[in-house]
Amino acid sequence: MIHYPYENFYAMLERVTEENPSKRVIFIDDKSFSYQSFLENVDRFARALELIGISKGERIALICPNGIEFVQSVFAISKLGAITVPLNTMLKNEEYRYILGDCGAKILITASKFAKEVRNLSETVETIEHTIWIDQAPIEDSQHLVLDEILSDHLHTHRPSPAKLDDTAVIFYTSGTTGHPKGAMISNRNLFSNLVGAKERFDLCSSDRFIVYLPMFHSFTFSIMVMLPFFTRSSFVIIPSILPFSNIIKQTLLKRVTIFMGVPDIYNALIRAKLPWYFLWFNSIRCFISGGSALSEDTLNRFRSTFKRATMLEGYGLSECSPAVAINPLEKQKTLSVGLPLYGYEVKIVNDEMLELPIGEAGELIVRGDCVMQGYLNNPDATAETIQNGWLRTGDIAKVDKEGYIYIVDRIKDLIISKGINIYPRQIEEQMMLLPQIKLAAVIGMNDPHSGEVPIAFVELEEGYEDTTQAFIKSQLKEHLAAFKIPKTITVVESLPKTATGKVLKRVLKQGLN
Repeated sequence: MIHYPYENFYAMLERVTEENPSKRVIFIDDKSFSYQSFLENVDRFARALELIGISKGERIALICPNGIEFVQSVFAISKLGAITVPLNTMLKNEEYRYILGDCGAKILITASKFAKEVRNLSETVETIEHTIWIDQAPIEDSQHLVLDEILSDHLHTHRPSPAKLDDTAVIFYTSGTTGHPKGAMISNRNLFSNLVGAKERFDLCSSDRFIVYLPMFHSFTFSIMVMLPFFTRSSFVIIPSILPFSNIIKQTLLKRVTIFMGVPDIYNALIRAKLPWYFLWFNSIRCFISGGSALSEDTLNRFRSTFKRATMLEGYGLSECSPAVAINPLEKQKTLSVGLPLYGYEVKIVNDEMLELPIGEAGELIVRGDCVMQGYLNNPDATAETIQNGWLRTGDIAKVDKEGYIYIVDRIKDLIISKGINIYPRQIEEQMMLLPQIKLAAVIGMNDPHSGEVPIAFVELEEGYEDTTQAFIKSQLKEHLAAFKIPKTITVVESLPKTATGKVLKRVLKQGLN
């Protein structure tokens, strides 16, 4: 049974600050924050949120860049017992409208760089009472507030309602293969179970230093890159933007980063980059961790020959599991394996009837343990389909060897993973078929050396629109979909392959790519 030393994120921060008040926890550009100064900033923000009416159980959405404000928000929200809803900063206005309406967000915290897509959300989503801008407000009225102007001089809330271990702490909106994104409800227990397992697996200590350059809204970054350093009394370096990539290399060296986490796209870039000799000689990295999708054997081999003093550990997870499920141990890694389950978690490989399969046989990977989400917000049917008798069905095909190491073979679902970000084809297809020119659309993933996968589309055109171009369709989609969801290619076909009932045979389309 896992022992949990804290009930919520804020309680963790308070305890760590009592023990390490002057230690630097966050580095960003030329600034740094001690645990004590960070806690004081959190307390001021929590008081400001309380004064505008936030109480326990209410949802606060974040559309924020990587920065101190994102992290402060999460802990301030936790202090009030409210729920953080971190959102992908690359979405479009109508995508935000759906998610904010679905979760019933009361407050939106955002930045002026996203003004084009978010500025009218407080008017179009009826539950939103205020938009808090972390820098400057493009609109000045009672609904739009500037963070610096609302921060209170008082450090403590009047009526703190601390969240309990089994209260929902975060809602991660995760891409599925059909319909709209679903909100995976993650409790404090769920997320702390990940932190307990990761601390043990990576043998972390207070002298470790992480680097955070991947988007903080992503469940992997949120849990393993942002919250884990607080749990281990460590520190981390925030990189506001992934570009220029040379800055990540520079900060890794100058700030003496020991734990470097990324996705295959980043590691492929590192291998291709002409790294200066002094970086290879003087970096402090002891452990590289990869998630999101599988690294190729060639990349793994080249990486190990380049960084001889560090260990590369591949892992596996999904938002519904808070998110980490398995990671290779430091003492023994297996190429192409995502490793062993974290402490306290169980996995099985099962057939369609949920019966366990023999060692080495491929089937669906299912997971049980404190990492399994509470369910999908407002979607009991999807929850019942995904969680059965306490086991979460991942939709991924995998196998295990006799030592329990997990190997991901394929995905049952049509999910596309591009640069570690999930893309669900159904949303793109539905948007395409809103165009009068398109009769039917099918979107699948195509392997890409830089992104892992990219979406591509096949379409049937309506009669009379035979001269519709790929460029025109893309231009129409850009008004409604995030850039990473726009199909790389759009191929017009006379007829898509279908079953007798009219369902498009995507496997036939995928076979045509080989």
